[in-house]
Amino acid sequence: MNPEVDTETKPVVRARELPATLKPLEKLAWNYWWSWAPDGPEIFRDLDPGLWQQCEQNPRALLAQTSDLRFAQMAADPAFAERLQQLSDRFDAYMSDARPWPGLRTSERVRPQTPVAYFCAEYGVHSSLPMYSGGLGILAGDHLKSASDLNLPLVAVGLFYGFGYFRQSVTGDDWQDETYKETYPDELPVEPVIDATGATGAPLMIEVTMRGRVVHARAWRAKIGRVQLYLLDTNVPENAEVDRLITGHLYGGDRETRLVQEIMLGIGGVRLLRQLRLSPSVFHMNEGHSAFLSLELAREIIETEHVSFADAAARVRERCVFTTHTPVAAGHDEFSPELITQGFGNWHEKALGLSLEEFLALGRVNGGTDAAFGLTPLALRMSRSINGVSRKHGEVSRQLWQKMWPERKTDGVPITSVTNGVHPATWVASPIRSVYQRLAGDDWLEMARHASAWSVAIDKLSEEELWQAHSLLKQRLVAFVRDRCFDARLARGETDDYIESARTMFDPDVLTIGFARRIAGYKRWDLLLSDEKLLTKLLTDSERPVQFVFAGKAHPHDQGAKLILQKLLRWQRNPSVRQHVAFIEDYDQEVARQLVQGVDVWMNVPRRPQEASGTSGQKAAMNGVLNFSILDGWWLEGYDGQNGFAISDVSTLTDEDADQRDAASMYQVLQEQVIPPFYDRDDDGVPQRWVGMMKRAIQTLVPAFNSDRMAAEYAERIY
Repeated sequence: MNPEVDTETKPVVRARELPATLKPLEKLAWNYWWSWAPDGPEIFRDLDPGLWQQCEQNPRALLAQTSDLRFAQMAADPAFAERLQQLSDRFDAYMSDARPWPGLRTSERVRPQTPVAYFCAEYGVHSSLPMYSGGLGILAGDHLKSASDLNLPLVAVGLFYGFGYFRQSVTGDDWQDETYKETYPDELPVEPVIDATGATGAPLMIEVTMRGRVVHARAWRAKIGRVQLYLLDTNVPENAEVDRLITGHLYGGDRETRLVQEIMLGIGGVRLLRQLRLSPSVFHMNEGHSAFLSLELAREIIETEHVSFADAAARVRERCVFTTHTPVAAGHDEFSPELITQGFGNWHEKALGLSLEEFLALGRVNGGTDAAFGLTPLALRMSRSINGVSRKHGEVSRQLWQKMWPERKTDGVPITSVTNGVHPATWVASPIRSVYQRLAGDDWLEMARHASAWSVAIDKLSEEELWQAHSLLKQRLVAFVRDRCFDARLARGETDDYIESARTMFDPDVLTIGFARRIAGYKRWDLLLSDEKLLTKLLTDSERPVQFVFAGKAHPHDQGAKLILQKLLRWQRNPSVRQHVAFIEDYDQEVARQLVQGVDVWMNVPRRPQEASGTSGQKAAMNGVLNFSILDGWWLEGYDGQNGFAISDVSTLTDEDADQRDAASMYQVLQEQVIPPFYDRDDDGVPQRWVGMMKRAIQTLVPAFNSDRMAAEYAERIY
């Protein structure tokens, strides 16, 4: 799909004069701090709950569309006004506190004047800023939030995708359909970056030459607490129509589109920072999409100091660090030599003093005149520090890229690891947060950074209190599943019987397993259906039934993944199981939040060792949800035998043998270890052994796998 791009921005947000008691809403709406602050989302939701969902939790759209009557009603509500003022005061205190977290140790060169420059192709800050597709973006968003919370000097750079990632729906024949919805910056809490050098107040513009012509881009700024996120946008009148679409779709288009996007991100991103008068001390390439930034840094040195590329590259390496997220070679971006030439022209010679072959060699593993140009080899060559995103992924990456250092043994390859984490304040549900606050005080997040103190606090938590909080979230999840499934079936024009059955599907007293992730071969969505007869028996057991909720998207061009989804959806229609199985369309942050907070078990069955990290399970663990997973990625580090469930072992087999072994283990563990303790209840209906495992998960996993720990580790070890 290639939607037309309007030549003019569509300003639909009208200026409003808010009543005096509601004026803090305007200030709060322009900084995404509200999205992880206690009572932040609730303040906006309570202003007009129906409209809040209708405008997809976009606070700026909410304030533009709320009726004058509703504003007057809420302005006259003393309780609401007091809550809002308290939230506003907390925000002011947060923003004015310039002290770094006391436990943060970083290089003296990382200061507000010389921050870390964090580059990523996608950012999942909140569902109302749709500049993400999945795990990489959510991870980047959590990194920015923790950098803000820790007061780590950091500025972020990305692209503003006018059509974002695709919206998923399911057709009547159970096939994934993709549509794209245009996002207008004038409707979002993003501000235009203004050129401070002129007196006209015109947008700041940067220029990058690609495909033989100059491409212009403006920038939008989103405030993520104390962190500034800058997003480059080529949809400007100065550009040709095809160039306006460079930042049109996230991971859309052909290989040429991907190349020019990555040129704009890397080279354009550095030029933006220069125009902003920023002098980063470290450039963090989060995945290889931004690797071209290293060449722009080299160009700057060559142009100003008239040195060779080799000399410039050596100095660039001292300032660049690289995080790889992909454990298989096929997942790394590569481009043909012809495409590189088409995109760059003779820039390599004019800017870097390199011949075409010398330039292409920067992106090749071991030379070879016909080899593709890879962004990961470029990033590996141009970085002083390289890391994977879990210990196992670091090991796999050393094996994968050992050919870049042929003189070294695998264990001597200079790739380390920083295990991913998730942002607790974003992902912990309000009822669970209340439990943590009662035990550890309002500053529970600070205690959660210290494993021993956190463990002592959670020891005091009663099984009954934790189970009650979890049960509330489970009831909310069931209502969410019914509502989403009813609306989806109604929209597809299903039979009346099938539509109405959504109103009674799922049971809050039944063991509920969540499985939500990208639909791809190595994620093995179809492993669960390897024994449909046994699975149906487990779902419909009269005494100890199980129910599954699924969510996830297949890449638009991955027909095999779409067939896997179709198989699941067709099985789900079976009258014997349809009340026990749900697929939630259009997986996004809001769907993820509902699932990771409300299910009993989070399931993950990737083919080892292809799961780099797997942060969705960490989000579930933050809420006491038990993981049921292959020992890969983060779970290989997190599992201790008492805080969740492991499928199979860590032995290496062929793919076919591993699939058979893992399927057998999955069903065995499910029947023998997962189901029994959930249904083993005391006289008050509390599964004491099960909740004991929930407590153990909270004690062991919250301190180790939160993004505060991750951001601090980057600051201390990598930056």
